[in-house]
Amino acid sequence: MSFDDIIDRTGTHSMKWDMMEPIYGVPADDGISMWVADMDFRAPDCIQNEIARMHEHGIYGYFGDDSAYKQAIIWWMQIRHGWQVQPEWIFTTHGLVNGTAMCVDTFTDPGDGVVLFTPVYHAFAKVIKANGRRVVECPLTNNDGRYEMDFDAYDARLDGSERMVVLCSPHNPGGRVWTQEELQGVADFAKRHDLIIVSDEIHHDLVMPGQSHIPMANVDDSITDRLIMMTATTKTFNIAGSHTGNVIIPDPELRVRFGARMAGLGLSPNSFGLHMATAAYSPEGAAWVDDLTHYLDANRRLFDDAVNAIPGVASMPLQSTYLAWVDFSGTGMSPQEFTDRVEKTARIAINHGPTFGLGGNDFLRFNLATPRALVEQAIERLQSAFSDLQ
Repeated sequence: MSFDDIIDRTGTHSMKWDMMEPIYGVPADDGISMWVADMDFRAPDCIQNEIARMHEHGIYGYFGDDSAYKQAIIWWMQIRHGWQVQPEWIFTTHGLVNGTAMCVDTFTDPGDGVVLFTPVYHAFAKVIKANGRRVVECPLTNNDGRYEMDFDAYDARLDGSERMVVLCSPHNPGGRVWTQEELQGVADFAKRHDLIIVSDEIHHDLVMPGQSHIPMANVDDSITDRLIMMTATTKTFNIAGSHTGNVIIPDPELRVRFGARMAGLGLSPNSFGLHMATAAYSPEGAAWVDDLTHYLDANRRLFDDAVNAIPGVASMPLQSTYLAWVDFSGTGMSPQEFTDRVEKTARIAINHGPTFGLGGNDFLRFNLATPRALVEQAIERLQSAFSDLQ
């Protein structure tokens, strides 16, 4: 397929495009949508063909026998990530926001603290608060455009009421691929404070060429009894609407608790998501992902070169994801002013930095998973909107 094909998504109930004007005031007729984290590319043929087979069959009943689905997950994690997963470890949730909420609900009590390394994906804080738990923000250190963790500072912030830490690996919105040493730091931090680790690794396939993601499960065997892994096909293959994610739990006692909570809520996956995920985790799907990451890397380089040429603006070096995290603090403008220039002058819908927590005030997040022509158009608009700085 060609990632350069421009596909009109307006009028298709697309959150990203049809809600751009109601939420951000960016006009639907000529605005560019770069906010919601889904891609403007068609899913690979292996998934399209599976949906076509379902359509041809014409009966959409309850799904039974998930052995092929689980084997596809096991194969993918071993081949792509060097991580050995057992079928009984795998639970399927209604996406990973639901998976996070289920973990918070199952393994913490109302009033407990849940640690986030902020700024970080905004849905984490939402589900923590909605469950009646407290968000404990441990701010990342911005070291010359690179996020780093300061565990000495984090130790001092905790008061003993925390029960869980949610890790975003690779990091959204900063795009960091955490190193072995950094992940070991998270493991040691969790052991010191007796925290359950929920490692959301939904972007683990979307790493830039030359980068290598390390699954948290491969970091330290001593954390197996406190580790919950979360993965999905949805970001990788642009099938977020299937709302299918996996909570993978190696420890038997944690599995019993999580399984009981799922049973108590009567949760089960939808058949479309299971079929799509099974088809995605295949050699054909792997080849598509390889092509995709090279295309995204080229978009990243194009965008960064142009944006970094605007005085006072800096795009954080992106090691993973397709989400550029752009720092406007050097412009001397207030968040309202630089956001207005992007939305009202350049007519680009973006995610606002403050929604990601402490450290996000001077940032905006741009989704680069779109045809290159739209990236180029967005660049031209941004350069024009900030032309007085040049």
